[in-house]
Amino acid sequence: MKNLWRALMMVMHCSPRSFWLRVLYVAAGSVLPLVNLYILKLLIDSLQQPDAAFTVLHFHPSTLQLLLAMCLVFLLNRVVSALNAINNDVLSQRLTDHVSDLLQQQSARLDMQYYDTPSYHDTFHRAQQEASFRPLQVLTNFMSLGGSLLSIAGVVAMLVSASWWVIAVMVAAVMPGFAVRLYKARRIYRFRRDNTQLYRRTAYYGALLTGRDYAKELRAFGLAALFRGRFVEARRQLVGRLLSISRRLGMLDVLCALVEAAAMFAIVWILIGQTMSAAISIGTFVMLFEAFRRGQGYLSSLVGGVAGLYDNRLFVGNLFEFLDLRPTVLPPADPVPFPAEVRQVEFRDVTFRYPDMKRDVLEHFSLTARRGEITRIDGRNGFGKSTLVKLLLRLYDPDGGQVLLDGTDLRTLDLPGLRAHVGVLFQDFVRYNVTARENIDFGGGSQASGRMQDAALLDFVQRLPQGLDTQLGRLFDGGSELSMGQWQRLAIARAVASGAPILVFDEPTAWLDHTARQHFDALLQSLAPSRIIILITHA
Repeated sequence: MKNLWRALMMVMHCSPRSFWLRVLYVAAGSVLPLVNLYILKLLIDSLQQPDAAFTVLHFHPSTLQLLLAMCLVFLLNRVVSALNAINNDVLSQRLTDHVSDLLQQQSARLDMQYYDTPSYHDTFHRAQQEASFRPLQVLTNFMSLGGSLLSIAGVVAMLVSASWWVIAVMVAAVMPGFAVRLYKARRIYRFRRDNTQLYRRTAYYGALLTGRDYAKELRAFGLAALFRGRFVEARRQLVGRLLSISRRLGMLDVLCALVEAAAMFAIVWILIGQTMSAAISIGTFVMLFEAFRRGQGYLSSLVGGVAGLYDNRLFVGNLFEFLDLRPTVLPPADPVPFPAEVRQVEFRDVTFRYPDMKRDVLEHFSLTARRGEITRIDGRNGFGKSTLVKLLLRLYDPDGGQVLLDGTDLRTLDLPGLRAHVGVLFQDFVRYNVTARENIDFGGGSQASGRMQDAALLDFVQRLPQGLDTQLGRLFDGGSELSMGQWQRLAIARAVASGAPILVFDEPTAWLDHTARQHFDALLQSLAPSRIIILITHA
């Protein structure tokens, strides 16, 4: 019940006005059809009165009033329905934006270690699948329950005049369907959870087949048919398992429908007998028959609301399972002031292992990098060179040893402040499909590009159609594609433009030509006297 309440509060928080309008419209939509049904009963009875004769041009006053009232209630019900549809669209869009914001914020605050565990990706996948609609479905279920209870109360008031056991039969007829819906919810939830990785595999194969980053290799190596086959096979397994469950559940639905049909036959047979014996009027027969028929529908809706809440309680838990994850790399409660001048970075007896790995990436590793020097780290693949960058930024904390800044453990420093003092070029740097200016400014604020635009390393920028304001990449209209070397030069500029006292370059020349390497070496020499520079390369 806790997750249902959280989902309900989430919907109300994103748009309180739309939330309460939804409550109002559902209440009105539940009452108005019953009002119309009672007016119909009065209208039919009025036609049986001795003085109710009328012609096409002359209605009895009471008959005309009832007819107008019925049409007015019908019109009001349609207006409420239209307003409710508009309000639902507003609420749905605001909820989508709100939940997307929650997912993005949560993804940004979690540690890198989460991204290294398959279970995290399973959790995130399930959260994404449910995020866009489950909270709103919870509201819909609650509204359905409330509306159904209002409607059922009116139906019971009408049917009790016939016999209390009519109500009992109506209730008993929907109970098998209730049990089946709960069983169905459990089966589908378990199926979806057990097959999360298979769903993720289909998404991965789909991305390989349609993503721009993979297009060249798929064509060069003829891999499209291979991954298409794997996609089809994964979907075949999913669909086969789902249809097997669906067929069994469908047979149970048919049995429930037979029970409800038998109940309707029995009740209508009784009402016909009472009408023929003059125990009730024809208008009352119509009202009671419609009340029973609608009552079955309202009870089914009530059962559906309860089953839906049970179903959504299971699935919305996937969303909150993700939102409840907590980072483990935390800023200190009382951070130590950052040094006014940073003189050295020290890795002291550092040991580190990635989550779920069986061996240490770094074992009792020590290194000191000082200002005024270019500290070079050479090593083979898998040596743990790139891991040093992640530890320096506190994307991870070491399992043993310390990373020190002028003798101060990084874990005692303010986390955003630490990262603001480190300019970094990652080996797998990001190619942002925005302007060239923004690609640089991301490193150090809105004026960063002004500090770099005259650098020889970025001479190619001046040849772009709009210079620094040129849209880069081919994802959007008007974009200019760059070579990998040019993208890397922008990434280097992003790190340098940060103005950070510590600069880390991980494989900075992997894509650079001879001339660009010379420009980069000259840049390092000019920066070295005032910075701590760590240069990571392959042995």
